[in-house]
Amino acid sequence: MSGILYSLVKILMKTGLYGYHKKIVGSGLEHIPKDKPVMFLPNHQSALIDVLLIATDCNRKPYFLTRSDVFKGKFLKRVFSYFQMLPIYRMRDGRDTLANNDAIFNSCAEILSKGNALLLFPEANHNLRRSVRPLSKGFTRILFRSFELYPELDILLIPVGFNYKHAAHFPDEVAIHYGTPISAKRLYDSNDLNKSSNAIKEVISERLKKLTVHIPNDEKYDKIVNRLSAENVDLLNPTSTNERIQSYFGQDLQLSDNKLPKEQKTSIFRFLFTVLNFPIVLIWRTWLKPKVPEDEFMGTFRFVFAIVSYPIYITLLFAILSFSFSVYIAFLILGILTLVNFGLVKYGLR
Repeated sequence: MSGILYSLVKILMKTGLYGYHKKIVGSGLEHIPKDKPVMFLPNHQSALIDVLLIATDCNRKPYFLTRSDVFKGKFLKRVFSYFQMLPIYRMRDGRDTLANNDAIFNSCAEILSKGNALLLFPEANHNLRRSVRPLSKGFTRILFRSFELYPELDILLIPVGFNYKHAAHFPDEVAIHYGTPISAKRLYDSNDLNKSSNAIKEVISERLKKLTVHIPNDEKYDKIVNRLSAENVDLLNPTSTNERIQSYFGQDLQLSDNKLPKEQKTSIFRFLFTVLNFPIVLIWRTWLKPKVPEDEFMGTFRFVFAIVSYPIYITLLFAILSFSFSVYIAFLILGILTLVNFGLVKYGLR
């Protein structure tokens, strides 16, 4: 029964993600082994959306390292445990909590020793900047603990590049590119853990910079982002976009007054979408959106709100239409409404 519930939730999340995004493209799934220990190492931009996109489409059933402050109350702990989420403790959680990570690292090592997959974000934070940030050594500590406890084990590291078009906007487009597996054991020297850690982080960082759009953090960042937007560069293709970025260096880049890309400007389709889903849009804009703490969480809050509120909205409409007309008319109208919404998200909204 538990496996059925997991599968149903996965199908629901995957359907929701594809209905929420204008486009989701991916590459490299053929690189992922199905029966070997794997550590997914993605760049981190859009909070929970990043996790869901991998969890629903990576052909594995990964465990997740999750910030410990969300594990509040027995019920939530049971839910998170069911979905294979493990708490990771940070300095901000209190220095005395860091000792708990030792047991978590042991659990991760055991998970990997059984040929399972583990997902964690090596940047150890999220940010919408189109740059690969310095990697934390936390994931290398898990690797080294695994090799210490299971000397014959090898772990395949799979860098994953997320490429969002406009992560804080709706509907958005995203590309997920999975890199080829890297043998962690080949980069591991038990006699020099510091050297091993630096070597592994350097390899993963360089791979991520090829799998995602990477703008070096310098004084030209804003000007480069502005130029990419003005030239309508395909941000879902990191290879061609990074080549374009390299061509900008040496040029005298100027900021333009093009504040929003053309596709985000108001259209008749957005007006129609607002009218058709007015109660949901109203609640989102007036109540929930102002509570989003930062843009990195915008996609997560909006998606979770949509996947909860839309079924409720449809159910209420069904009850009203069935009472006012007939069940047949209710099904017909709601079917048309769903198809129109789907068409607007995929083809109409900009």
